[in-house]
Amino acid sequence: MSEPISYYENSEEIEKKIWSLLTTAVKDRSSEFRTPVFICGDDQDLDGRVVVLRKADQQNNFIQYHSDIRSSKIEKIKKNPKCSILFYGKEEKIQLRVKAECEVNYKNDITKESWEKTGHISRKCYLVTSGPGTKSDKPTSGLDNKFENFDFTKEESEAGYKNFCVIKCKIQSIEWLYLAAKGHRRALIDLNGSKNFTWLVP
Repeated sequence: MSEPISYYENSEEIEKKIWSLLTTAVKDRSSEFRTPVFICGDDQDLDGRVVVLRKADQQNNFIQYHSDIRSSKIEKIKKNPKCSILFYGKEEKIQLRVKAECEVNYKNDITKESWEKTGHISRKCYLVTSGPGTKSDKPTSGLDNKFENFDFTKEESEAGYKNFCVIKCKIQSIEWLYLAAKGHRRALIDLNGSKNFTWLVP
């Protein structure tokens, strides 16, 4: 039985598939591509964490996610904006390895637009008293009881905006890997300057 994969050996269809997965993941909470691993740092100190995909823009070749401006990764990004973002979908049998250059947006039009789209309950993350990773003498969520129990209004949640930032990742390349029973397929899409598509041995 042949696998019904229309894009399997077609570069244009592969690219369509990639962006379909990314744009769908922004809205679909159950998508396996919604929570990739973001890796940043330098040759002395690499660091990775899971992030939530918040925007995918094929026309301008970028993806973005939200963060707390006090997070340790912010300084790492400022020192070295290059990053790697790893996506994997078990159902789709697809791995995406994205290389990008990051831009930290803070208190600007990009953050205002994203903040307005963030529900007041979801804003809870940015209401923690101390920044993520701060040492504590006891187990803690970092929130005051009021916020921890969701007992706050949207107006009160506005206090979290001072800690909110958006990491915009301008994509340099996407490496696509499809795990097929009859033979894997792998390719590299280089988005620096004129777009290049190269088949790779899996």
